[in-house]
Amino acid sequence: MTSNTELLNKVAEFIWYEADLLDHKEYQDWLGLWSAAGLYIVPTDIHETDYLNTLNLALDDADMRRMRVARLESGESVSADAAGNTVRMVSRIRLLEAGEELVIARCAMTLNELRHGKLITYPADMEYHLLPVEGGFRIERKVVRLLHAEGFLRTVSFIF
Repeated sequence: MTSNTELLNKVAEFIWYEADLLDHKEYQDWLGLWSAAGLYIVPTDIHETDYLNTLNLALDDADMRRMRVARLESGESVSADAAGNTVRMVSRIRLLEAGEELVIARCAMTLNELRHGKLITYPADMEYHLLPVEGGFRIERKVVRLLHAEGFLRTVSFIF
């Protein structure tokens, strides 16, 4: 196994930056991380790969991401009511593909939410398809495979 440590460090820095933006509810900056054609996907089945033809918890293009952010920022949706605080822990970042036009990385994430005095944990595997651009990356696809996506999920007041 060979490793491109420099690229891995850049990808890790980008993923950690995204997590920090989301934990601090800096949604407008988060929107700026995406390519115009990017997709944010949270499937209901962690083994599913045909996202366009199956049920998902989220399958957001640019318009849907903007609408999701608008709801969270406005407080006008049930999911934004008494929005909780989150802390994400991202680890085990691995490069699956390292091309000049596309970088694919997989990592583990644990999202901890404190809402109404209750601490809830959401473990997930995440996969990023990143487009290299000057000074960093743009997200072309982010897939969040929640370990308990098929089970009960409370009202979600955040972006995974």
